[in-house]
Amino acid sequence: MSVVLVINSGSSSLKYSLIEVERERELASGLIERIGAGGVVSHRVFALTEPGVPAPAVLDERFEEERPVADHDEAFAVMLAQFAEHGPSLDEHPPAAVGHRVVHGGARFFEPTVITPLVEINIEDLSVLAPLHNPANVAGIRAARAAFRDVPHVAVFDTAFHQTLAPAAYTYALDTAIASEHRIRRYGFHGTSHKYVSEAAARFLGRDLADVRQLVLHLGNGASITAIDGGRSAETSMGFTPLEGLVMGTRTGDIDPAVLLHLARRAGMGIDDLDALLNKRSGLQGLAGSNDMRDILAGRATGDEAAALAYDVYVHRLRAYIGAYIAQLGGVDVISFTAGVGENVADIRADALSTLGFLGVRLEAGRNAVRGPGIRRISADDSAVAVLVVPTDEELEIARQTLSVI
Repeated sequence: MSVVLVINSGSSSLKYSLIEVERERELASGLIERIGAGGVVSHRVFALTEPGVPAPAVLDERFEEERPVADHDEAFAVMLAQFAEHGPSLDEHPPAAVGHRVVHGGARFFEPTVITPLVEINIEDLSVLAPLHNPANVAGIRAARAAFRDVPHVAVFDTAFHQTLAPAAYTYALDTAIASEHRIRRYGFHGTSHKYVSEAAARFLGRDLADVRQLVLHLGNGASITAIDGGRSAETSMGFTPLEGLVMGTRTGDIDPAVLLHLARRAGMGIDDLDALLNKRSGLQGLAGSNDMRDILAGRATGDEAAALAYDVYVHRLRAYIGAYIAQLGGVDVISFTAGVGENVADIRADALSTLGFLGVRLEAGRNAVRGPGIRRISADDSAVAVLVVPTDEELEIARQTLSVI
């Protein structure tokens, strides 16, 4: 069985998952946080059951501790120590490869890519387009290659799935020379999730992916919607950065760029102030004081006007994008919801689609209210469009793509 170690390296964190790809089962996962500032380590070992064999009463074990972790090199040493102490043994489950989530591949990378010194240099060069993410991804790659010297390392890019966008979809109406010099275009993000969900939805429905027009709504703290035609990204809401598009937990999504000029001139706000405002102090957080949809729902239920408005703005933006993307596709066969909000908030799903009756979209209220694991259909039997909840699994998708190139 081929085992892949999946790495998601952040500026002060290291998330990892050990996956047996053929059986699509996770053997262990962990998270090392506050790297360089204290260190919090959690490691989870999953029960190793064979197909058809009942799982034991205790499905998994969790281990947590606080310990100083100076940098990503030390984080990898801590991770290896967790495997050695708590299992599963990497000697018994040796990784065939290490798959790395890399946020930005620019226009250079459109598929999973074996990491060579030149590829590493290119990922680092793309940090100008993703200064909060790519430098951390590079730090994780370097530390991982030092820790696992004898296996291939593969970069899987968030932007790669959207490299099928047509020029009309990815081009901004900006001075061409300026845009070209500074590599300004729409790149799209959450590509790994959109790819996984769209393929899972087609399999669930027994449809040929090439013949299905889909909308995938990835609604978490970050949120995006992608129109997928025959398995290829045709339009997506995030753009040059993950800031564009839908209302998110702390991000504005779409906003008139002249607002920034106005705030610079009238409020004296500088670049860093505007960056923080748009990315950290806006969205649900800016409208209602919390980036957690559960708080918004609770406030709305008790008559909190700010929470009610935040909810309405969120849904209004969803409807606008759904309508636009159905028009771009010339119709839609499947609409899938995924990620924390998409998978768990029935009201959001119902309200986002409530105006699509003229297209024959009909939810079944009982199905929509059910919460549980796995893919499920929430549309009525007579709905002209299948509506699904599809739990995303970006780690499994990264592991699959990693194996595909080695």
